[in-house]
Amino acid sequence: MTKHRQKFLVLGIILIAFNLRTPLTAVGPLINSIKIDLNISNSLAGFLTTLPLLIFSFLSPIASKIGIKIGQERTIFYGLLLLAFGMLLRSSGGIFTLFAGTILIGAGITTGNVLIPGIIKRKFPQKIGIMTSTFSTAMSLLAGIASGLSVPLSIKLGLGWRNSLLIWCVLVVAAIIFWIPQTKKQCESNNTKDQNNIQPDTISVWHSPLAWKVALFMGLQSFLFYSFIAWLPEILLSKGLSIETSGFYLSFYQVVSLPTSFVAPIIAEKLKNQRILVASSCLTYVVGILGLLRSDNMVVLTIAVILMAFAGGACISLSFTFFGLRSSNTKQAAELSGMAQSVGYLLAAAGPVLLGSLFDLTDSWTLPILFLSGVTLILLYVGVQAGQNERIS
Repeated sequence: MTKHRQKFLVLGIILIAFNLRTPLTAVGPLINSIKIDLNISNSLAGFLTTLPLLIFSFLSPIASKIGIKIGQERTIFYGLLLLAFGMLLRSSGGIFTLFAGTILIGAGITTGNVLIPGIIKRKFPQKIGIMTSTFSTAMSLLAGIASGLSVPLSIKLGLGWRNSLLIWCVLVVAAIIFWIPQTKKQCESNNTKDQNNIQPDTISVWHSPLAWKVALFMGLQSFLFYSFIAWLPEILLSKGLSIETSGFYLSFYQVVSLPTSFVAPIIAEKLKNQRILVASSCLTYVVGILGLLRSDNMVVLTIAVILMAFAGGACISLSFTFFGLRSSNTKQAAELSGMAQSVGYLLAAAGPVLLGSLFDLTDSWTLPILFLSGVTLILLYVGVQAGQNERIS
């Protein structure tokens, strides 16, 4: 691959990463506006944010199989087209189009979620760390920006919730344009050649203990991330912070995670195993969560959110890095990615619901926060196992 073509591929991966969270994180701050405009219940509004995670879980293994069958680049291209159509449909009408568009958006995003790690392993085998860093950081960066700009676009610029969500489709169009060269026949021919040279896997990822540890690490860190995305503002409100300040801390949480999201995969690739890196990240998570529990002091709460953000950023990028480091070839990397994200997003979808139920049961955030601390300790255990210097074989 020429240097020019390599740069074009990197740019394409970055633009795709921009679109893998933005259509979802832009929705959360606008839920109240959507609920009032369409006259839907709290339960239905909550399901709107959970639905994409269920789609990810269901379609992730299918996406990896389609990628192997017709080519990973081509599958991602079709996924981007589906994503663009889903965003148009979501903003075009009432309740039916809102949910139908959300389903298509989830399906479109799944292709990039699952197949980009395999492309990174195939095209950049000596740069898995830096490319995963770039991918995960770009994904988190735009997710935080979209979350922070949704309300100003809707209210201050007068776009309304529909156009505020639709405006992010510009990024999808840009990704489609820059990804077209990756779908050319010559590229597809090379992909087929690469895949024909791959030896068959001796074990299915679904039967591999190591793959399950990677999948559980992906799942539990997703459980924590989406639980905080859903409930962190409410937890901070209970500590006496205003609605505006609590909303700011949600965006702050996502932005502060960027440095560790970028650095962790680079460090991980240089290490013989990633156990110490995983352990330090998970223990930082525990300290941050307990700080959230034990204090109403603004300074302590800020430090707690920073620690959780640092840990969360490291854990999510390590999850994607493990897809490359623990697999033996490109095909297996795609299968591991599909399996881990299927398990992961199923757990992620359960997180906000379970946390809300615990709060309803006790009318306090103490038990939910203690529960999250326990989840983090399990994350530590499976993460140390996933970080061992082994490959699925």
